[in-house]
Amino acid sequence: MPKIVDGAAGFVTYELRGEVALIGLNRPKKRNAISDRFVEAINDSVARASAEAKAGVIHGHGPHFCAGLDLSEHSEKPLFEAVKGSRRWHAVFNTIERGTIPFVSALTGATVGGGFELAASTQIRVADSTAFFALPEGQRGIFVGGGGSVRIARLIGPARMGDMMLTGRVLSADAMERWGGVTYVTEEGKALERAIEVASQMATNAEFTNYAIINALPRIADMSAEDGLFAESMVASLATMTDDAKDRLRAFLEKRAAKVQAPGDG
Repeated sequence: MPKIVDGAAGFVTYELRGEVALIGLNRPKKRNAISDRFVEAINDSVARASAEAKAGVIHGHGPHFCAGLDLSEHSEKPLFEAVKGSRRWHAVFNTIERGTIPFVSALTGATVGGGFELAASTQIRVADSTAFFALPEGQRGIFVGGGGSVRIARLIGPARMGDMMLTGRVLSADAMERWGGVTYVTEEGKALERAIEVASQMATNAEFTNYAIINALPRIADMSAEDGLFAESMVASLATMTDDAKDRLRAFLEKRAAKVQAPGDG
């Protein structure tokens, strides 16, 4: 059974299932709306998962993943406190995006505003058919502050993100998959199950390779082509020097490892 994280004021549950950590947003009566204290609870859970697991899943308790920022808290903040709060969200979400283990988000119902920003910090997003996506900041008189202008814009493009923010457009899981913001779409009620399957698969990878994919790949994407190719050579050479890689390559050459097969080949 999942347990409340110590010091998290009940905001987050944590469960270790094999080599996969399950982090549950646990404020269902508020549609898991995020506050600064909630972000700190997420931070504690991510740190624990990074120490104990090889992959993680972030999901929401109740019908919704996360309806975004808790506006009742945000409206009371002085200007500089709001700046510091946003920068703290950036730092915490960065430990998910560029940490030591990969994360999957299981998305249901509202994945809105800050909830979409949190999902965008995970490496893979699994949405069921109930999930819907929106960035209503334009209608609220505010602006994204949890990294969305970088992470979401890079997933779906700044023009599409601008459309969502300017018009209040709401997208279904299928539409968001077409736009590139969702990786997998499942039938209703299956997002968490599929997310755990994906995370379990990632947990079998070499730890250094997972780390390189999380940390090197997005940085290479920000480089010039020539710089990116140079960085790729360095990371590729480092990866082959690990004991894990040597063991896995030896197993493949000795025909003890499964070969890659086309879809449907069994």
